[in-house]
Amino acid sequence: MGSRGVTIAEIAEAAGVSVPTVSKVLNGRKGVSAATRRAVERLLDERGYERRGRPGPGSGLIDFVISSLDTQWATALLRGAQAEAARLGADLVVTTTQGRPVGTPDWVEHLAERGSDGVVLVVSELLDAGRAELERLHVPVVLVDPVGSGSQPFATVAATDWAGGRDATEHLIRLGHRRIGFITGPIEQVCHRDRLDGYQAAMRRFDLSADPDLVRHGNSLVDGGRRLGAELLDLAQPPTAIISGSDEQAYGVYQAARERGVRIPEDLSVVGFDDVELCQWISPQLTTVRQPLAAMAREATRMVIELSRGGVRPTPRLELATSVVTRASTAPPPGTRRPGGTARHETRSPA
Repeated sequence: MGSRGVTIAEIAEAAGVSVPTVSKVLNGRKGVSAATRRAVERLLDERGYERRGRPGPGSGLIDFVISSLDTQWATALLRGAQAEAARLGADLVVTTTQGRPVGTPDWVEHLAERGSDGVVLVVSELLDAGRAELERLHVPVVLVDPVGSGSQPFATVAATDWAGGRDATEHLIRLGHRRIGFITGPIEQVCHRDRLDGYQAAMRRFDLSADPDLVRHGNSLVDGGRRLGAELLDLAQPPTAIISGSDEQAYGVYQAARERGVRIPEDLSVVGFDDVELCQWISPQLTTVRQPLAAMAREATRMVIELSRGGVRPTPRLELATSVVTRASTAPPPGTRRPGGTARHETRSPA
């Protein structure tokens, strides 16, 4: 926002040009004729527009970049971002990457042409060149569940994934499970590495061996869970419980179990991660680690908008708490239940 009552949209209307054209003039970018540039500059001066490093709220557009919108996980994030953008008077421009990195010159150019005030980047890889260009243009970026390791120049929002992996594992250990499989998503994503680390830490805490043969990683979707779950269930010594990196992946494990006549939870306990609506649709209802997806997207969107309006730079990393939601898909392992289904409770420490 410039001086009182003066907005980029008003300047654009008076000059007979688009909002992105005014944004280009303000940021000194190419693609504007000399005559148009002079006309816009004159109007900015005449109307007392207060110039800053960037145009403040500018177009009122926030780019929300996500790998796809084909899952309930993505829908929950999008709902949270849209609600927060609307509350703060902004609009979302949604881009799906289909798993491809973002930050190509064309992508940055389109973003600049729109005059976007900032970017929320969800589980997507940002190319180094794109990151440098966004920094040069002073476009604020907040990452949700960032991809890759190393230091990030942008603020990030995530769930307490390590704690979630730990708590899911401890839930199963306390039920009596000792041979626990762990399936997670793409290992290059920080969130999945953290969940795996939490699982391994819990196994060590109870003096249990985290058998590497029981760990798989790959596709977070249903087909990934079905394939990786089948690999675990076809082992000579299959696990009595499996933790999955997403609820959809866990549903794939359900399918693999059903194909093999393995009953849940009588023969196999299953835990998911996310707590999307699917958990209560399937039978038996899925025990899962709830991560506050909508709240994560709301926080990231709020941070970007506040940064675009000259707000104070947020803390480098914000983590929101996870919790285990116990439903019907977990139970003591076979051989530890008394006739009639009553679990036999052991008081000795796990060994």
